[in-house]
Parts: sequence; structure tokens; C-alpha cells
Amino acid sequence: MATAGDERAGTAGASELLINPWARSSGFGGMNTAMVRGVESMNGNIGGLSFPKKTEVVFTHTNWLSGSGVNINAFGLSQKVGASGALGVSVMSVDFGDIDITTYDRPEGGIGKYSPQFINFAVGYSKTFSNSIHGGVLVRSLTESVANSKAQGIVFDAGIQYTAGEDDKIKFGIGIRNVGLQMIVSGDGLAYDFTDPATGRNYKAFKKAQSFEVPSLLNIGGSYDFKLTEDHRLTVLGNFTSNSFSGNQIGLGAEYGFKKFLMLRGGYNAESENLDPSKSLNVHNGISCGGTFEVPLNDRGMTFGIDYSYRVTHLFNGTHTFGARITL
Repeated sequence: MATAGDERAGTAGASELLINPWARSSGFGGMNTAMVRGVESMNGNIGGLSFPKKTEVVFTHTNWLSGSGVNINAFGLSQKVGASGALGVSVMSVDFGDIDITTYDRPEGGIGKYSPQFINFAVGYSKTFSNSIHGGVLVRSLTESVANSKAQGIVFDAGIQYTAGEDDKIKFGIGIRNVGLQMIVSGDGLAYDFTDPATGRNYKAFKKAQSFEVPSLLNIGGSYDFKLTEDHRLTVLGNFTSNSFSGNQIGLGAEYGFKKFLMLRGGYNAESENLDPSKSLNVHNGISCGGTFEVPLNDRGMTFGIDYSYRVTHLFNGTHTFGARITL
């Protein structure tokens, strides 16, 4: 599978499906398959959606590949449903800014600007089947468009998490993501005018677009919690990602937690066949880090948290993500 992934690199579309817009999980480099919880599980392992016992609202802003001019905004909401289930919704929008329109005759531009729109919307459900097993499924719709053409698709995720040991200190997770049909671009942007040489009549025709696949992947991860004292915790984790259209990735990470107020996290991942991040086919290989500061707002469990993450990239100047969350 590793060889196939390398050989197929660059042949898939909808690469925004691989973007993790959430600040906490991206601080691990997305390697927390076994321990991701709440809204952020909708981009990691949907099985973790059922853990929170309350309503959770999250908003994040990402400065993607600093210097590229690309920004990403994401919003998510999870709500406990019944005694053992949870429902979540999320939306992510990619802002490319204004781009100069160029043509064959005007390669220098100066004839206007356009702004692509990449949006995906997800709905997920997760259920706690026992004290140890949590599983869920998710459906995500995605749209890529410019003024006169667009591509649309639907993908599915599924995931499961298993916990064991005293205070559930041992965690294991498996998540499969972005399983869907091929997509194809359509619209007036593919139209062109031509003249029939036999009749001299003018016609409008459409170029045939090539369909493309979506970048499915499989995550397998584990973590272990070390209770240092009553107030201090250290969690170590590892993860393996099998990518269908790029090199597979392996990584390790850790998180320090002081009560539920302060959390510091970091990780390192690399392609399993190529440990040099500068030669990677994945833009986010190497170091990732981040932190969370969360404070209670009342004595009924309502909290407010600020999250931040930074991911090293071998192109441009890294990726910064800022987030805010309210637990009701």
C-alpha cells in the first residue's frame, strides 16, 4: 500500500479533506486517533464524539501555510443525544483571497479577479456501546467552485475507540476517512465556442472533464495516561496513517495536563518510508505543538477555552491555528 500511495501521489483531488482545522488535535499533528474527543473527532476519529457529556461549541481560524494567503475558518457543534449518543455538525471554509484572472492572450492579468470557494459540511453520530467501546459514523458533503464551474461530492467516515485500565488510561483507536465516489468538474467554465467549417455556423460545446478520486486514509493509534500526581498528567501517544495517495506516516506525541486548566502538547511525524521531512510528499511532516487554557465560567460545568497550534512545514512558513470553545 505504501508503494501504491507514492505512485498515485498527486492524482487525487479534494485535498482539503486532509486539512485538520482544529487547534487541539493539530497540536499533535492529527495523531490523537485514540484520544480525540468532541467536535474535533469529526476530523480525526468520529468514535470520540460521544465522550463529552455536554454541549460543545468550537470556532477556529487557521493561517494555512503562512505566506500563501490562504485562510481557513471552521465551526463545530456537538450535542449529547440520549443516554449514550452524541450528534455533531461542522463546517469548514477555505478562503484563497482574490486571484488575478489570466488568459492565453492576457497572461499578465489585469482583467479582473476571482475567488475560489471550498466548503465542506459534515454531520456525525457516535454512540457509547459499553464502558470501553465507542463508535460512530459521519457523512461529509464538499463543494469546490469558481464563478463558472464547480465539483461536488460526498464522503463517509467511520471510527471506533477502545478504552481500558484504571481510569481508562489505555486508549486505542481506528478511523477510516474520506471514503466516497469520484468527483468531476462541471459548468460553463468548460464551455467553448467553435465554428463548423462545413456550414459556417457557430456552436457552443463543452470540454470533457476527467473525474478524480478523493484522498481516503486509515488512522490507527494508541495512547497511555500517566497520572504523575493528583493534579498533573502526562499522556504519550503514537499513530500510523495509511494514505491512499501519498506516503504513509508514523508519529509520536505527548501532552502534559495540569488539572483541566492547562494543557501543553506536541508531536513529531514523518513518512514511514522517508524520515526526512524536507523530502516528504506530505506538507505537514515534522514538529507540531500547541496549548490550551480553559477556565470554568460557573459551578454547573460551563467552561471557556482558548487553543493554539503550530505545525512546521517544509514549504512556506508553517501553519498557525487559533481556536475558542465553550462547553455548556
